[in-house]
Order: sequence, then structure tokens, then C-alpha cells
Amino acid sequence: MLEVRNIEAGYGRSRVLFGVSFTVPAQGLVAVLGGNGSGKSTTLKALAGLVKPTAGEIVWDGERIDQVPAYQMARHGLVLVPQGKEVFAAMSVEENILMGGYHRRHEKAQLRHDLEELYALFPRLAVRKKAFAGLLSGGERQMLSISRALMAKPRMLLLDEPSAALAPKVVGEIAEVIRGLRGRGMAILLVEQNVAMALELADEIHILREGRVAHSCVNGPGVDIASLQEFYLGQGAA
Repeated sequence: MLEVRNIEAGYGRSRVLFGVSFTVPAQGLVAVLGGNGSGKSTTLKALAGLVKPTAGEIVWDGERIDQVPAYQMARHGLVLVPQGKEVFAAMSVEENILMGGYHRRHEKAQLRHDLEELYALFPRLAVRKKAFAGLLSGGERQMLSISRALMAKPRMLLLDEPSAALAPKVVGEIAEVIRGLRGRGMAILLVEQNVAMALELADEIHILREGRVAHSCVNGPGVDIASLQEFYLGQGAA
């Protein structure tokens, strides 16, 4: 479904990615791991159209999208949930969710149906739907960010460190939601620093270091966790 082919990208004269390649199959869940500064978020921004690759190709369902503007990505079915649990603080929870379906605003009956489905997925948001989003806890904000993305009806979610700065119990709740979305047939690209979460959820794992894919493996019972940790910590061979 998604093919990332030797992309290079950065900011101004500073190059961050150096020939990054991987694929995310239809209905697959792929994790990209790495420490701070490894290029994880830049990779997601390139996929979401927020950073234009200077080389390489991004192919979605056989079509190149590396020059597609960010505002058109939702129509293609790729939706980014950015790091930082960003919400519109002065708007209500429900208004935030509905913003995710802005390009579908004429589908009023379907939007209401989808909204109720999201409240069933995140009951805590249903209770707080009239509250200002700025008053939510960190975990609730993450749930709201995911809900807003889902309102766009994506075929693939791009998740940027959804477990960051959350309590272990909440991380477990978010992991269950991700597992449930995958079970419904949604493709997911999970960018994380949380190795345990990636091992719990992903089919394949790619480790970025200094803007390059340092290691890739299929996840499963036979995965060499020690080698994975070595590459993650920068001790394995590139």
C-alpha cells in the first residue's frame, strides 16, 4: 500500500533523512523506532506532506504522492496524528473531533454516526464532550487527537509517539485502541521510542539512526530482542 523509496529530506540546508526505505502493506502495522534526532518525526512529516523530500519517492497505492500538498493528504486517506497531543484548547472536545471531518462537512448524518462510534471507542471523551479541550489530561488529549484523525476516515494512520509522556495504564489503553483499529483493517505506521509497545503491536520493525534505517526485522516469537536493543541504542552496525 505505502512504499517509501530512498527518501532524503530535511530543513533548509540541514539534511535529516538519508535514503530511508520501507513499506507498509494493506492492513499492516509497521513500527519505526529510534531515539531523539534519529529522523522519526521527519519521516512522518514527509509522508504527511509537511516536509518535501529532496530525493526518493513516496508511493501510495501505485501513485507517487511525495509532491502532494499536506492539505490534500486526508483526501488520499493518509492522516497524521502528530506528537505532542495537540488540540484546539479553546474549543470543546466535540468541536475538536468534528474538525477532523471538515472536508466531509456536507455528510451531516454520517458525521453524527461516526461521532457516536468514536464516543463508543473513547467513552471518556463522551463524558467530556462539552468541556474545553485545553482542560483535558494528557491521556485524554491523546485520545482526542486520535479521534479527530479518525473522523477524517483514513485508510492509514500515521502515529507519532502516541505513548509519549503518558502513564503506563494510559499507554495500555492507547495500545488497545491501536490494536482494535488494526483489527478493523486499518493500516498503521507507528513511530515510537517505546520498544515494548512496538514489540506488542507491530508486524515489522525498522530502527532509524542518524537518518538512516539501521536495522529491519519481522516481529514475532523469534525476534532477537537483544540485537534490537543494540541497534536502538546505537551499538549495532549500520
